[in-house]
Amino acid sequence: MPQTRDGLPRPTPFKALFLAVLFGLIGYMVVVLAGLIAYPPLPALIESLTSPEIVAAVELSLITSAVSTALCVLAAVPVAYALARFSFPGRRIANTLMNLPLALPPLVAGVALLIFYGPSTFGRMLSAVGLDVIYTPLGIIVAQFFVNVPYMIRVARSAFETINPRYEYVARTLGCTEWGAFRQVTLPLARNGLVAGLVITWSKSIGEFGAVLMLAGATRMKTETLPIALFLNMSTGDLELAIAASVILIAIALGSLLIFERYADGRGVF
Repeated sequence: MPQTRDGLPRPTPFKALFLAVLFGLIGYMVVVLAGLIAYPPLPALIESLTSPEIVAAVELSLITSAVSTALCVLAAVPVAYALARFSFPGRRIANTLMNLPLALPPLVAGVALLIFYGPSTFGRMLSAVGLDVIYTPLGIIVAQFFVNVPYMIRVARSAFETINPRYEYVARTLGCTEWGAFRQVTLPLARNGLVAGLVITWSKSIGEFGAVLMLAGATRMKTETLPIALFLNMSTGDLELAIAASVILIAIALGSLLIFERYADGRGVF
């Protein structure tokens, strides 16, 4: 390969073209997002970030996303392990159905949840015992869980599939039960992948809009998460508050992706 004077490989036209496309696209994305952040004057942005509405939206987003992510982890770990390790009739169909929410538009998922928890028999039964899901913070958690649990399952399954089953067999021969081998061997080895999945699922839960809008509605200071706050303020022309919500969501997304890349270890999980 041709080299420069300092001994580094000389870029070929083919490589230079592809790198130009790469860095050009990166530059485009950075400029667009930076323009959003830099658009309002800094004092106005700080005032918007500390406004009661945005603070309440942040608090609600953090609480609901934490609860829904915890539920996603509790559900995803056994499901992912079963899909990664067990052979059973209908395994391929089960995997397809578990991934279905990934392909559905979030608005469609939200409408399905609205019908299920609203006029359906199950929804009426919940209402009869005083458990209201529609247009409540509980609806936010339900919507976030339904849409985002497949992401956690995919990441967790990828983490489990990278672990050689022989480690579990050895643990079994040394006296561990199946549960003991899973808890003491498999989970620690899959820790990085599970942390990566938890972080990206939490980030997506905070940013979930379509399903939350359909099931929980868009009521200020009640079901107003950060994406809902962005939507409401854009609808009413309050651009500064909308940008404030956007800035927070961008910061959360960036931080989550950095942590995800740190723990994902190059796995092709998506």
